[in-house]
Amino acid sequence: MNGILPLWKEKGMTSHDCVFKLRKILRTKKVGHTGTLDPEVEGVLPICIGKATKVASYITDAGKEYIATVSIGCSTETEDAQGETVASDNSQKEFSRTQIIEVLHKLTGEITQIPPMYSAVKVNGKRLYEYARKGIEVERPKRIVQIDEIELLNDEDTFTGEQVTFTIRVRCGKGTYIRTLAVQIGELLGYPAHMESLVRTASGNFRQEQCKTLAEVSKVMEEENIQSILLPIEQVLTEFPLVEISPTALDSIQNGQVLPAHPLLSTHPSILMTYEEKVLAIYQNHPTKAGLMKPEKMLLPNE
Repeated sequence: MNGILPLWKEKGMTSHDCVFKLRKILRTKKVGHTGTLDPEVEGVLPICIGKATKVASYITDAGKEYIATVSIGCSTETEDAQGETVASDNSQKEFSRTQIIEVLHKLTGEITQIPPMYSAVKVNGKRLYEYARKGIEVERPKRIVQIDEIELLNDEDTFTGEQVTFTIRVRCGKGTYIRTLAVQIGELLGYPAHMESLVRTASGNFRQEQCKTLAEVSKVMEEENIQSILLPIEQVLTEFPLVEISPTALDSIQNGQVLPAHPLLSTHPSILMTYEEKVLAIYQNHPTKAGLMKPEKMLLPNE
């Protein structure tokens, strides 16, 4: 059993919960997720099964899309609706559509974020949430993240109230904290803020409409038709060019040999070596031997 399962993670479950349940449903241990989603967040969570676990990092590193509700007027210790309030402003507020869109434009492109204390980022060997649960404040490393687009989804021209909420669609690169983005939006508007809700609608090439719930996966497994909902590894690696090898080169590729560099590696970081349209290996330029290439991942059919 090999392939990628686009799973719809439901609220109340961790990513690890999903993996644990799928191992039981699919009756295999070789199951891995592609980056954590907080328990209160629902959405697209591609699951790698069998030899597809070898390409999990490529999905983790791919871009994501989210629908988030931002709440202006109150900030929390976790930067989302689950945390205790740390600051609030109950004054009457009024923002124009133009004003909010200008703020969203300022946060588009490369921006700097400081991960929330309640996050899985490691500092001195411990995750930040471990410090936070003990009430210990530590210096958090700044990170540069890529925001490709932020779109305001509400139709209103004016947003008013003591607590103002609006919904945004965010396309972003890896490592982006949407709850931190909500706080940053509030800061630019001049008020405390937090992320009220979040749904991940896409992860890499996988979108909401492709996803199956755990219950649906279980049903398909009972019908002995699981391969029908597993997507091929090739679908994850569409950003890399395919190089169909000849039968005479098959042994060299299967043995993972160092070979003369393919011309495509002058313009791409990796290439997919395929035989009969199935990926056997991912090759990249050799890090120390100019003019040569070496396997980055081996994806042989019988592995």
